[in-house]
Amino acid sequence: YGTIVAQARLPCFYQDYAVPDTVNGRFDVIVLHLSAVLERIATEPTLRAVGQGLFDRFWQDMDHNLREMGTGDLAVPKRMKALGEAYYGRSGAYRAALADADREALVEALKRNIYGEGGGGAPMRLAAYMRAMVDELAEQEAAALAGGSLRFPDPHAIPAPDEVKG
Repeated sequence: YGTIVAQARLPCFYQDYAVPDTVNGRFDVIVLHLSAVLERIATEPTLRAVGQGLFDRFWQDMDHNLREMGTGDLAVPKRMKALGEAYYGRSGAYRAALADADREALVEALKRNIYGEGGGGAPMRLAAYMRAMVDELAEQEAAALAGGSLRFPDPHAIPAPDEVKG
């Protein structure tokens, strides 16, 4: 889980990829990474416990963060429910978009969930990063994942849309 959070906190997502550097923006980038990792883990029946542990750790962290930000005990369950709805909505949208033959579907899902109507070319770049991440995760051995070894692509290596020569 620490590797996922460290990757999601890379400044380039908020500077170069134009994700809003807000609590919601940071949540979105964690969800983007977590959902991809959990999808990969789900392809390995032997990793079921690892996936459940990772999922549980995420929710413990969300609860802790809410309390650290000053959310009162009575409001935490309501906020956790809203986060759960956001998580499941986003992860489902990304799963469907990644499976869609129309590559624009992922860009649209990212626009809806992260950028709103803005973002310029950033949603296209983030979609390219997501596809590279899914490919990178698919190449990783189950034993390495079970041992906590996780590799993500370098987000700096994904060219911005205006840098793509075509």
